[in-house]
Amino acid sequence: MKRWIDLRSDTVTEPTAEMRIAMANAEVGDDVFSDDPTINELERIAALMLGKEAAVFVPSGTMSNQLALFTHCQKGDEVILDQNAHIVQHESGASAVIASVQLYTMKGKNGVWDLSELERAIKVRSVSTTRTRLICLENPLGGAVVPLAFFDGVRKIADRYRLPIHLDGARIFNAATALGVDVKAIAKYADSVSVCLSKGLAAPVGTVLVGSKPFIEEARWKRKLMGGGMRQVGILGAAGILALTKMTKRLAEDHQTARYLEKRLEEIPGITIDKTQRDINMVFFDMDHPKKTELEFHLKDRGVRILPYEQGFRFVTHYQIDQADIDHVVGIIKEYMSHA
Repeated sequence: MKRWIDLRSDTVTEPTAEMRIAMANAEVGDDVFSDDPTINELERIAALMLGKEAAVFVPSGTMSNQLALFTHCQKGDEVILDQNAHIVQHESGASAVIASVQLYTMKGKNGVWDLSELERAIKVRSVSTTRTRLICLENPLGGAVVPLAFFDGVRKIADRYRLPIHLDGARIFNAATALGVDVKAIAKYADSVSVCLSKGLAAPVGTVLVGSKPFIEEARWKRKLMGGGMRQVGILGAAGILALTKMTKRLAEDHQTARYLEKRLEEIPGITIDKTQRDINMVFFDMDHPKKTELEFHLKDRGVRILPYEQGFRFVTHYQIDQADIDHVVGIIKEYMSHA
């Protein structure tokens, strides 16, 4: 079987050998009845690590975020979030369909907004205005880690208006690694947090949503309503436990590989690195080349998968990418650029 060098995302990672063994030997039950012991343990670990009371396991990050909105909000409520947030850009319009909420998008810089503008955006219900019910944050946003001082400022405003905060923390362990803090230091600012187990942590499937016990009880009921009730899902939970307890501890290696990739790309004339998004395991860049859009196919023909991103490129490192892979990819790009 051909081995691809896959830089499209850290979602492409395959389960580790240890995960496959754990999945094969997982003790299981019926999770709809909350008697799958492996999932119960996964949820206990997730809540403990994030500093929350409870957790619920769901199949995907989109379901987790939408479940949070569905649980926090009533139909027609407004949610304030960043214009580049995953919930806005990459969840297929689910907020309108599932939670039936209105999204008010803030324009900021790498997830940081003017707090005075945030406060002015908060609405009280009137005859012609919906109410603001929820603030959503994301950390990291793209390749940039959002400072905790900003989170603190948002929390103070949310408390003043008695609003909950949901945090899309799909890569929250990457953010914590970059900031050099325990993940609880980020999660403490939010009432609910979504954490993806298959982005960089190598689990094949799954996200956990954490929060207070009453919130998670309501979310568990709404998970069933959304079609997310699962049976002997401990087979997946076993991989999730290893994702949280082991794979979170090695994320610095992926960040280092990304910085090595950035350094090598900077050797190539005509390539410009986005220096504002270089905190985690991603490299955003653009190139001055008349056939820029054909790079994807040039690389694919040579065993490398990439995903064009907005006006340029985003390469993502993960545990299946090493420096030798980076050297190989950079060599192909150098050759491509030399024939502009």
